[in-house]
Amino acid sequence: MQIRKATKDDHEAIWGITEQVIATCESLVFAPDTSRERMLAFWCNRKKHVYVAVINDKLVGTFFIADNQPGMGAHVANAGYMTDPSSEGQGIGYQMGEFSIQEARRLGYKSMQFNIVLKSNERAVRLWQRLGFEIVGEVPEIFDHPSKGLINGYVMWQRL
Repeated sequence: MQIRKATKDDHEAIWGITEQVIATCESLVFAPDTSRERMLAFWCNRKKHVYVAVINDKLVGTFFIADNQPGMGAHVANAGYMTDPSSEGQGIGYQMGEFSIQEARRLGYKSMQFNIVLKSNERAVRLWQRLGFEIVGEVPEIFDHPSKGLINGYVMWQRL
């Protein structure tokens, strides 16, 4: 698998993954009817470092690294990840996570924080714990799942 910086040419494939991921309402906070333009404006924002994972010329995942907060909080990285649902179970999320931790260090961040990892997304919670993240807080009823109701979310963090 190759991980590289995303280009504008990747936007259509990023949207293809995004559209599938948000349709499930299982990991991202975006509503299933979020427009392509709105989602790409958020994900591919010029304030973010955006990457893609590619296997055999197929884009199978994407992630970004950005300041978690402006100013005095800019030493903490934040990130978001998506894997093509048809490519799940191949270790892509782990490899993107591992790469993003190394890249965040290279970019000068001192720690990395995820502001919302859904408690119900046990696979993601285990992945981030395997990569060294700790659960440092739990926010009640942070996500309104269409069939499961209000779900708690974790704040996860690690020193880089």
